[in-house]
Amino acid sequence: MSDYKSAFLKFAIESKVLCFGEFKTKAGRLSPYFFNAGLFNDGEKLKRLGEFYAKAIVDSGIEFDVLFGPAYKGIPLAASIAIALVGMGRNVPFAFNRKEAKDHGEGGSVVGAELKGRVLIVDDVISAGTSVRESVELIKSSGAEPAGVVIALDRMERGQGEKSAVQEVREQYGLPVVAVAALDDLIGYLKTDTEWGKRLEAVSHYREQYGV
Repeated sequence: MSDYKSAFLKFAIESKVLCFGEFKTKAGRLSPYFFNAGLFNDGEKLKRLGEFYAKAIVDSGIEFDVLFGPAYKGIPLAASIAIALVGMGRNVPFAFNRKEAKDHGEGGSVVGAELKGRVLIVDDVISAGTSVRESVELIKSSGAEPAGVVIALDRMERGQGEKSAVQEVREQYGLPVVAVAALDDLIGYLKTDTEWGKRLEAVSHYREQYGV
C-alpha cells in the first residue's frame, strides 16, 4: 500500500469521516463501516483531502487538461485538488456544474473553466453511478472528452448484480476509475494494529459477503 493511502485512511479515521459500527446502506445491508465525505468540513481537512487526491491523480498517470467537480460535493473537491496540484508544480483549470441551468448573467450550467480537451471527473464516491453518467453527458455535450474518474474510497462492493458500481463505470464508459483508497487498503491498514481486531474481523467478513 502506498504511503499516501495509509496516511489518508489514518486521516479519515481521525477526522471521524470513516466510522466503524453498524450502518444500514441504501441496498439494505448492514455495513461495519461508514464513509461520510461531507465531514471533511473545515479548511485544514479540505486542504489535506485535496493533497491526497492530487497524489492519487499523479500516481495514476491519467492525462487530463481540466478538472470537473459535479455538484455538489465535487465542487469543493475540484477547487482543493486544483490548489494542491499547484503545490506540486502544475496549474490546472477546474469547473463545476449547477443543478439547474442559469438563464441570465453568464448563463449555462457549467461554472469556471471551459470544458475542453481531456476532462477528469472528481467526486467523493461512486454509488449508483448517476453522477458519473450526468458528468460524462455534460462533458461530451461540451465537445470535450472524459479522461477518467477519481474518488476518495472504493467500497469494492457488489451493486444489484455481480459487479461493483466502479466496475460498471469502467466497463460502461471505458474510463479509468482511481480511488485514493479502496476497501482492500482499509483491511490492510486495520491489520497494522492488533487493537483493531474486531474492526478487522467485521470488515473482512463484509468483504467476503458482498465484495467483488
